[in-house]
Order: sequence, then C-alpha cells, then structure tokens
Amino acid sequence: MKTILYSAGEPGGIGPDIIIQLSSTKFWTSSKAAIVALGDPDLFFSRASELKLEVEIISINNLDEVKPNILGKLQVLKIEECPDTSSGSLNPANGLYVLNVLDKGIRVCMDDGSFALVTGPIQKNNMLDCGKPFVGHTEYIEEVTKAKNAFMMMSSDKLKVVLATTHIPLKDVSQKITKDLIIKVGQATFKYLKNYYQIPKPKIALLGLNPHAGERGMLGKEEIDVIQGALDDLKILGMDMHGPISADSAFTPVNLQNFDAYIGMYHDQVLPTFKALSFGKGVNVTIGVPIRRVSVDHGTALELAGTGKASSDSLMTAIQEANRLLING
Repeated sequence: MKTILYSAGEPGGIGPDIIIQLSSTKFWTSSKAAIVALGDPDLFFSRASELKLEVEIISINNLDEVKPNILGKLQVLKIEECPDTSSGSLNPANGLYVLNVLDKGIRVCMDDGSFALVTGPIQKNNMLDCGKPFVGHTEYIEEVTKAKNAFMMMSSDKLKVVLATTHIPLKDVSQKITKDLIIKVGQATFKYLKNYYQIPKPKIALLGLNPHAGERGMLGKEEIDVIQGALDDLKILGMDMHGPISADSAFTPVNLQNFDAYIGMYHDQVLPTFKALSFGKGVNVTIGVPIRRVSVDHGTALELAGTGKASSDSLMTAIQEANRLLING
C-alpha cells in the first residue's frame, strides 16, 4: 500500500491540529495513499480533545498495521513519548522528540519507495535550544540521506520556484554561487519537472544575482563570470533555460505564463513573490534527494494552536502533491 507519513513538527504549534482537522473532512478518504502520523498518540489525542473534534486516534506499533483512511480516524505510529503536549507554547525538551520523529520518517522513506514524507512546521530556535543544530528540513534531509545536491522547490498552481541557496546569510550568497552549483540546480529542476509534473521539455527561467542581472557588469559580475557559463552548459545538455533574468521583472503576468519554473539565487529573492501569490495554497518540495518529501508552506503559528482556527489548506495541498509523487515516481 502506498503510504504518506506525516511528521507534525513542533508539538506546541499547529502541526498536530491541521492533520486532525483534515482527518474529519471528506478530503481524507480521497487520498489514494494511506496517511499515518508519526510521534506520540497522546499528543494527537489531547489536541483532538482541545479542538473538540470527535476524531479517533488509532495507535499502531508497526507500519504493517496501516489500513486505508477512514473518515474521522487518524492512524499514529508511536515513535516515542512527547515530553510536553501543550499547545501554544515552546518547550526545549521537545526538540529531540521532533528530530527523532522526523528522522524516523526520512529513514522509512529511504528504505521503501512506497512511502512519501509530508512534514509540518518546525520552530528552529527551539531546536537550537535543545542543543541540536538544525538549519532547516532541506539541509537535514540532505545530511541524513547523504544526498549531495538537495534543493528547495516551492510549488503551487500559480508559480514554481527553486532556490540555489537556502538558509544562509545574504552576505555569504555570492560566494556560494558557482558554475557547478547552478548546473546542478538546473539539472535537478529540469528532471523533477519532467518526471513528476510530466512536462516533456520544461522551460525554466534562471534569475540573476544582482539588481538588473548585473547591468552588463556595472552592478556585479557574477552573471558574466558564473551564471552565463552555467546557463550555456545547461543548454548544451538540451535544457530549455533562459536568463540571467532580472528578478524585478521576472514575475510579470506574461513571464508567469511563459515559464514552468524559476531558479532563484537566494531565499528572499523568490519566496516573497511566491508567498504573495500562493500563501496557504503552496508546498515545499525537496528535490535532488532519494526520498519523496513535501511540506506545508507556513510556520508553527503558536497563537492558533488548539483554537481550531488554523487552516489545513496547505497540508491538503501537500498531501495531494505526495500522492502525485507516489503515482508518478
């Protein structure tokens, strides 16, 4: 049976809420893959009670016990006890629990291609407080899977963007932008769009690093010295790549219709536009790794946890994407 594993992320946030809420909607039984939450069944039981939702929490000890989704029933594979199941607050004692749950999901997907991983939001500062360095899901998955070229793709019906660099200071970006990196992110993006979105020849826009894509070297030479050479090599490899394009004019209505995806050089070059167009309707996909992983596009929203006011739309979209990956992959 195709199975989607759900790592809820920060226990004090809305990660547990949104899967419980979704399990009580008609969408739940539309998923072709079974959905199993990972972690402590007591966390989901207490949160369901707080949300006043009549959702049955079914604790399982082995993935062989997984059954197809039933409306109003949430299967939870017990990993370990959550130290603090309270909603709306952070407890550093939960850091290792979050990491162990995530680690279990990654390793199951590494061992068996019939599984996909959907991840809920993590509070990174709380991970640091527990003594474990954690930069982000993408970087951690790359480390655990020993993948060499993991990249973050944000995907929605309106826009797809891929980040050449992720969670690093802006002052370090130019040093990280190399010809080899651009070629690798270009290849990973092309392969993903072709294999999982069934686009025969994806058309991809490569953004410049500097304002106006360097203005022919007047505002920076990375476009001339690095990006253009990588772009030429990608074209030789048969990929329909265009650029370097200035980021300030890249996302016009005409360009949004013209390109299947954009490759940005750094985090805030593309994510503000993506979230303005697609917040709550988009997903975060890790490409270039040997597992299928999708995440919601929002944070932990501690103030909404336990209130019933959190939206499950992004999680629903993430589960739809995970279904697609399991079918097309």
